[in-house]
Amino acid sequence: MTILLRSEHPVARRTLLKGAGLGAGTFIAAAANAQNDGSRGDGEGAIWSAEYWARKSTPTGEISLNLWRKRIGAPDPAEPSRPVLFLVHGSSNSARPSFDLAVDGKGEYSLMNVFARYGYDVWTMDHDGYGHSGSSGDNSDIASGVVDLKAAMPVLSRETGRSKFNFFGASSGAIRAAAFAQAEPETVERVVLVALTYKGSRAPTLRDRSKQVEFYRTHNRRPRDRAMIRSIFTRDNLATSYDMAVVDALADAELKFGEEVPTGTYLDMTANLPLVDPTKVLCPVAIVHGDHDGIATPEDLFDFYRQLPNGDRVFITLPNTAHNMTFANNRHLLWYATRSFLTAPAPAAG
Repeated sequence: MTILLRSEHPVARRTLLKGAGLGAGTFIAAAANAQNDGSRGDGEGAIWSAEYWARKSTPTGEISLNLWRKRIGAPDPAEPSRPVLFLVHGSSNSARPSFDLAVDGKGEYSLMNVFARYGYDVWTMDHDGYGHSGSSGDNSDIASGVVDLKAAMPVLSRETGRSKFNFFGASSGAIRAAAFAQAEPETVERVVLVALTYKGSRAPTLRDRSKQVEFYRTHNRRPRDRAMIRSIFTRDNLATSYDMAVVDALADAELKFGEEVPTGTYLDMTANLPLVDPTKVLCPVAIVHGDHDGIATPEDLFDFYRQLPNGDRVFITLPNTAHNMTFANNRHLLWYATRSFLTAPAPAAG
């Protein structure tokens, strides 16, 4: 079905299910640096956070991938495990600025905090060459991102006691998440694809980006300065849908990691689409599209949607919303859409 969201409504907290205990897999490093930020939850407890590391084998050797986790209260083996939500970042900004940004006096912009308060065990990760993670020196394309996610899964299984997880991917992170769901269907419970593009047909953003395709082919990294970060929020001609002071805070947080990022996802999105076969994404899927987002046309996304084999699927359009929905003035609609999909009851068989 297609839903046009216009207002936020409360949704009941999802029942927490106890997961089976699993041993640690390969390429895992120990957790460290747990902390408590004092934020109150959806009724009880403070938000607890911890940093973890996964190991990824590359042709140039192993690199470390940084994972970040938030939930209400520290894990307790005596308590049932909580549903896991894994957030997958996009092309130009790393994980924590994308999903755990704090801006004094501006309200809540941390998607991790929001879903921790909803009762989820929330994780994210810097992909190869981004943020706190190491770099293999390659261009960190979509295929590389799938390998990153595979390397992270044993850490999640060990720490949460679960073997299936919910995923939320934004922009090229949506392509990464969908490609991972295609490659590892047994690991994915549900997936939310935000600002997805499929074939890129007639997408204004990709048409403009394709002018630089030869640069992306010949360089593994591209410039990403403050002006470029701001352009993500202005290119769809709906800059009024953001608080630009928050955008500047995002740039402050991200530019600590330098003024270059890998080119791989940009090359993939301008020269190699489609990267996912929707007929092979077997889990329930939500596609969330901002009505002003130039990364994809509704027709392109409906083409993807209609081929999904699982009848538990939804296509959602957010009104007055551009590409980066997690920072939009209407971000509460994204929270509602995501939470509603993740808490949907299982359909009756036959």
